[in-house]
Amino acid sequence: MTKIFPKSAFDVDFIGSWLLILFGFSLPLSVSVNNIFAALLILLWIYRREYGRTWEIIKNSKVVIAVLLFFVLHIIGMLWTEDISWGLHLIKKEAKFLLLPIMMSFVKKEHIRYYISAFLLAMTLSELLSYLVWFEIIPPIFKATVYDPTVFIHHTSYNPFLAFAIYLIGYFIVFDQTLSRLQKVLLIFFFVTMSINMFITGGRAGQVGYLLVVTVLLFQFFNKHVFKALFVSIGLLAAILFTAYSTSQVFHDRANLIVTNVQKFDSNVNTSVGLRINFAINSLEIIKENPFFGVGTGDFRSSYDRVNVKNTPEAKSTTQPHNMYVLEMVQFGLLGLISLLAIFYFQLRFSLQLKEDLRKKAGVALTLLFMLIMLSDSYLLGHFTTMLFVFFSAILYRSFYETNH
Repeated sequence: MTKIFPKSAFDVDFIGSWLLILFGFSLPLSVSVNNIFAALLILLWIYRREYGRTWEIIKNSKVVIAVLLFFVLHIIGMLWTEDISWGLHLIKKEAKFLLLPIMMSFVKKEHIRYYISAFLLAMTLSELLSYLVWFEIIPPIFKATVYDPTVFIHHTSYNPFLAFAIYLIGYFIVFDQTLSRLQKVLLIFFFVTMSINMFITGGRAGQVGYLLVVTVLLFQFFNKHVFKALFVSIGLLAAILFTAYSTSQVFHDRANLIVTNVQKFDSNVNTSVGLRINFAINSLEIIKENPFFGVGTGDFRSSYDRVNVKNTPEAKSTTQPHNMYVLEMVQFGLLGLISLLAIFYFQLRFSLQLKEDLRKKAGVALTLLFMLIMLSDSYLLGHFTTMLFVFFSAILYRSFYETNH
């Protein structure tokens, strides 16, 4: 059996690993509780004082190096920014990336399934409460409404969480040969109910991400049979979209809204889709003015206000363009885009070199999911999705050869 209990009453490594389990469980449920576990991990890391181990992890992980350089770029970008206070605000948000090597130093290979299971248990709880609100068994609580029943977090974050949870469940159904028939039946049940839950809630980026991870899962299942995977993917996704559009009021409404927003873009830019288009167009002008190094960490807001007033004074302004790639290019030009893409490149490279099936396949899925959804929002700025990215990066891209831990 996998050893899950500590060798002594105060085994720091085991306590750290258990804190990661609790962190994974709290991740979709509460910012404050999640921050408490993050703080405890930092304090335990300081108490352990094995900084050499962390340095070895950093040295031997191109993923960690790429993430830390991405963070450092935000500090360097303060040199040519004018809005210092907003720049410091953004650095504070991006400081969550510093948790990555700390978390990696506590990750235990034999506990990886516990970390994932804790996250999936929390998502199951979220899903259950979502259905209870949707069926009006309980009144709407926290952030939920009957029309859009996401309980603990807004649908813009909930649906990407749900997409990755569905992928992980799908992985265990398809590839895990150690599970009993009853366990697989239960997982199939939750795969279906979470898939339905995906389309009774309103996060469109997460819904597109769901379609992507299902496709990734099918391609991984069919392996080298690319045309078969493509054929099955197209048929299945068409069936999912048709069913969701026909049966889910919120999905039906929000899908129609995309079409309406695009059609009325010239006459009304202040719509969800219209504003995103406008953000991109105006941001592109800023990028053309500062193509290589951008405007600096803190000057997106003021630069965008200037261009927006000139080009589209009737449109609402913004503090970020709802596209992570565009944001990085405005802030740091081509350098910012390369820095962001480097993270994804090294994640994919690491995953594809792994022999371990779970981390290999899930590592590819996590990278592709974030690469896609960040076209519609700056998902490495928000608390929930940044923490999701850091937590699973620590688990999936951790090298174990450099230490005995």
